[in-house]
Amino acid sequence: MTNGNAAHDPDLLTPAGERNLPHIQRLLAPHLPAQGRLLEVATGTGGHGLALARAHPGLSVLPTDFRADAVEALEDWRAAHGPDNLLAPLRLDAADPATWPAGPFDVVLCINMIHISPWSATVGLMKLAGERLVRPGGLLALYGPYVEADVETAPSNLAFDESLRARDPAWGLRALEDVVTEAKGNGLRLTRRAALPANNLGLLFRTV
Repeated sequence: MTNGNAAHDPDLLTPAGERNLPHIQRLLAPHLPAQGRLLEVATGTGGHGLALARAHPGLSVLPTDFRADAVEALEDWRAAHGPDNLLAPLRLDAADPATWPAGPFDVVLCINMIHISPWSATVGLMKLAGERLVRPGGLLALYGPYVEADVETAPSNLAFDESLRARDPAWGLRALEDVVTEAKGNGLRLTRRAALPANNLGLLFRTV
């Protein structure tokens, strides 16, 4: 991108992004429509959205992020390199409906946001998905670490949770049951839970 910061270049994913991308792609591929609109919430550097746009040319991928500098950096790169089905990114605050783009969308994708944001962002994300996804069968796909009532939390996730809360008390790993309950209240049903490296979950919800 024009600022020369490789961390903002979606061709150069962060190390974590490089590791999780193939697992996320394998999880999503059988469930994505051949044609449609995908809204990515909390796109970050944009690498995941770019990879999906390249792999699924029938999908129009709209990346969004809370941070204006991330949006600006991704737009600089996109304007220079495309592809055409990667749309101009927008600033989106999941907790603020005034920033939500108009639907409908076939897919809403959110990677690694729920634990690095206040709970109000998750509440907003579920409301956004419930309102903007097509019905029935619209797909909300999540990826990240969670705490599960009947599953031992990995020591690395416990340490990660502690570090997040030290940075911001409003952040931290969420209880999966709370996320599922919030989704259900917005007409979204959990259809798949997939354990993915490293100690993360892929969650697929469908509108009913």
